[in-house]
Amino acid sequence: MFKKILVPVDLAHFDVIEPSLQVVADQAKFYDAEVCYVAVAANTPGAVARTPEEHQQKLDAFAQERAEVHGQPVSTRLIICPDPIADLDDRLIDAIDESGADLVIMPTHPPKHLDVVIPSHGGKVATHTRASVFLVRPPRD
Repeated sequence: MFKKILVPVDLAHFDVIEPSLQVVADQAKFYDAEVCYVAVAANTPGAVARTPEEHQQKLDAFAQERAEVHGQPVSTRLIICPDPIADLDDRLIDAIDESGADLVIMPTHPPKHLDVVIPSHGGKVATHTRASVFLVRPPRD
């Protein structure tokens, strides 16, 4: 059913994305799907890398490590923009459309009252793309 799974990743916050990575591995194996790991970053030094080139190298290495887990083909896409926090949703939606992904798997947080004012990234992505969106919540304590 699914041929290409897009996975937004923030390498600076591995603990946040880690629970969703098992879901990605399971779905990639089940559907025999390619996995495209996408990161959105600024052109300035950050927590992950000092340059976009270094960030791309780390993203590629991460994707290859994950490929060993799920055994499916991988690709990466680093999106550089002036304000990754403000532009994240729109850049992810563009990446989904451009890559031809038909499934997006991304981490999310439990619903909060503040979501009325600041909607979740997954909610916006789901309403602005044709791809199916699978949101993975962190495990309950």
